[in-house]
Amino acid sequence: MNWEEDEEKLLPSQRPEWSDVSPLPQDDGPNPVVPIAYKPEFAETMDYFRAVYRADERSPRALQLTHQAILLNPGNYTVWHFRRLILETLSKDLQQELDYVSKIAEKNSKNYQIWHHRRWLAEKLGPDAAGRELKFTEKILSGDAKNYHAWSHRQWVLQSLGGWDDELEYCHQLLEEDIFNNSAWNQRYFIITKSPLLGGLQAMRESEVKYTVAAILANPENESPWRYLRGLYKDDPKSWIHDPQVSTLCLKVLTSSGTNHVFALSTVLDLLSHGLQPSRELREAVDTLNPASSRLDSQENSSSTKDSLGNTICSVLEHADAMRVNYWRWRKSQLIV
Repeated sequence: MNWEEDEEKLLPSQRPEWSDVSPLPQDDGPNPVVPIAYKPEFAETMDYFRAVYRADERSPRALQLTHQAILLNPGNYTVWHFRRLILETLSKDLQQELDYVSKIAEKNSKNYQIWHHRRWLAEKLGPDAAGRELKFTEKILSGDAKNYHAWSHRQWVLQSLGGWDDELEYCHQLLEEDIFNNSAWNQRYFIITKSPLLGGLQAMRESEVKYTVAAILANPENESPWRYLRGLYKDDPKSWIHDPQVSTLCLKVLTSSGTNHVFALSTVLDLLSHGLQPSRELREAVDTLNPASSRLDSQENSSSTKDSLGNTICSVLEHADAMRVNYWRWRKSQLIV
């Protein structure tokens, strides 16, 4: 479709082929509370659209009219719905329609209706459309790495049409570019748990733990890999608390100077709640961070005597993570000393 044609700028009333159609004005009732001041071109286009929609006219001119209506309001779900009916009736080339919706999406990448329309097209085209759809989402994500619609569409394509082969590498590339990209971490988890090529979570756990530990040690203040690490032991808390890689990681972070310890501390707290028996080194590392330990007698404040390790961690977090101080106080109240 030529987007620069002057003919497309003409309103229906200015075109001879629409002379047989009586526009159907919008009915707002006798006393509209807040009447909307539509632009004249919008009002006229929609008046003609209502007329063809009521008549269920599935013709080339009706298809062209949906295009004009979409340019004026790409979020009108009724217009998109009717466009799909027309495309099916006229047996239009759906590959060309993908070109069309790609152009519309350039300035409307967070429009629900556009993504729904694209999914409908991809579903009609089948597995052959997978590669194109994955490339399209990559293009959108290159400009907006957090675009929920693009990620959702990408996951649907993978599960419905295939294309898993290079997906883990794609996520790796995104994380190489930005290790803080939480959407890429989420997609990575989606891949290792859903891909029919990788064998599932347990089969991928060992290699993924190593990958994640390296990411955490490089950026301990990055919450995403900490959450990802926890997810690698989903429904298997025993493996989580008994895997030495996890406790060793926490100890390394806690004994590193100039490092944000919040996520390591909260991880240890969660491990304790699942039954972890902490090592002496871990206890000492936590006690060293306790702001009270420098002011009170060490024997009186020892996390192994007076207070539980969990209590000490919560006390540290109340100072280190002041934004969630009430949460850490609540966690402390739930501990059994």
